[in-house]
Amino acid sequence: MVLRTINQAWGEGGMDQICFYSLRKLSKAIQNRELSAREVMQAHLEQIEKVNPSVNAIVSLDEERALKEADKADCMLVSGERTGPFHGLPIAIKDTHNAKGFPMTCGSRTLRDNVSREDDLIVERLKNSGAIVIGKTNVPEFGAGAHTFNEVYGATRNPYHLQRTAGGSSGGAAVAVATGMIPFADGSDMGGSCRFPAAFNNVVGMRPSPGRVPSYPKAAPYSTLGVQGPIARNVEDAAFMMSVISGYDNRSPIAIHESGEKFSEPFKEEVSGLRVAWTCDFGGEIPVDPEIRNNLQEQIKVFTDLGCHVEEVNPDLAEADEVFHTLRAWEFEMSNHELFERFSELMKPSYVWNFNKGRKLRGIDIGRAERLRNELYHRMRVFFENYDALILPVSQVPPFDVTIEYPTEINGVRMEHYIDWMRSCCYISVLGNPALSVPAGFTSDGLPIGLQIVGPYHGDYEVLHIGYAFEQATRYGDKRPDIAVEARSHS
Repeated sequence: MVLRTINQAWGEGGMDQICFYSLRKLSKAIQNRELSAREVMQAHLEQIEKVNPSVNAIVSLDEERALKEADKADCMLVSGERTGPFHGLPIAIKDTHNAKGFPMTCGSRTLRDNVSREDDLIVERLKNSGAIVIGKTNVPEFGAGAHTFNEVYGATRNPYHLQRTAGGSSGGAAVAVATGMIPFADGSDMGGSCRFPAAFNNVVGMRPSPGRVPSYPKAAPYSTLGVQGPIARNVEDAAFMMSVISGYDNRSPIAIHESGEKFSEPFKEEVSGLRVAWTCDFGGEIPVDPEIRNNLQEQIKVFTDLGCHVEEVNPDLAEADEVFHTLRAWEFEMSNHELFERFSELMKPSYVWNFNKGRKLRGIDIGRAERLRNELYHRMRVFFENYDALILPVSQVPPFDVTIEYPTEINGVRMEHYIDWMRSCCYISVLGNPALSVPAGFTSDGLPIGLQIVGPYHGDYEVLHIGYAFEQATRYGDKRPDIAVEARSHS
């Protein structure tokens, strides 16, 4: 293929714009041989070279391996071999997930020299669909906390303001997608780790229903607190990714017995008549920054304009705080007790605090948490008999200073622990309902804000559908960070 053909196929801008094409558009271009996998790979590697030194989102990059795999992908197309939907597309894997042959450090000095011998299930599915792993994306230590920094690779910076956090724990993933370094990314979400970085970087992040994207290996396979999900630049691409990473697998005891085929169905923009509940702070239960509160008020008008029946409601989720703290601490201790016994002095203090909290738990504490979670589930089951979606902020604060670990105060309310400022997401994690973060505009100083859309139990497609309608009506996600756009224009 010659460059003239590429420019004819892609219009003004040609190769310079490849890094911002949608996942579906890139997939189709490679499948139709309008672009080669090598051309797509080279464009993204060039973007990484220009942007990554400023944001530190991608780690353990292997360019030589990436180009070799791209050439193999092109040979497969020439020979007519059967290919998957992500054939030839570059992806970097979250550094808490195993990708065979790549380091998997979890951002911890205790695992600095660890190299994965096998793929996690989500990586296996991505690779089987044709995606090419080029490296890893940066995370907080052991994925703990919604701010990406560690002593192995350093901090990941927000591309909209380099002195602000990228969020976490899928912070590297969201920044890499937002800046065009990769077209899509895998993430995981226990307390908001797909949703926070999506909101802070003006991309889409989804926390699917537990079992929708089965996890393997997993230290607590029956746990529903932590899930894996997609990060993409728009809702359609997130759904496209869900069509590949969803579906039953008997290696996960909670895997949902449905294929991912549903997520390939096109969305309709029409959401007129849907019953939408919204809350900013659960009736004063959590403090919220004024910029976030004002933004939510504006976004609610969008749903009214779309013909939804909108009502302010404050569901009672007060018990969710205790449930989340207890079950998170239990899972941390259970998952990493061997490493902790040997290397606790190398771990960050907030993680040590959370681990020790798990050590102190009694059977009666865990039993109480499960009883309260059961009550919350049924309370929200009844709630969603009356509403199609619950709308609320993703984060209680805008992206904060990259040099601090977490906000210690919101509106004069002290945050006692590194989790306390994350309640707008943590409360939802406890429920087991699907939740989507979509771009919802910007603060007065240009920092991205996300809107959280929560749906009924197992209503993953429906949540994406509502998110798509909001996205099409607002187009907030179209604004890419200047640092990424300038990198392409100067190439």
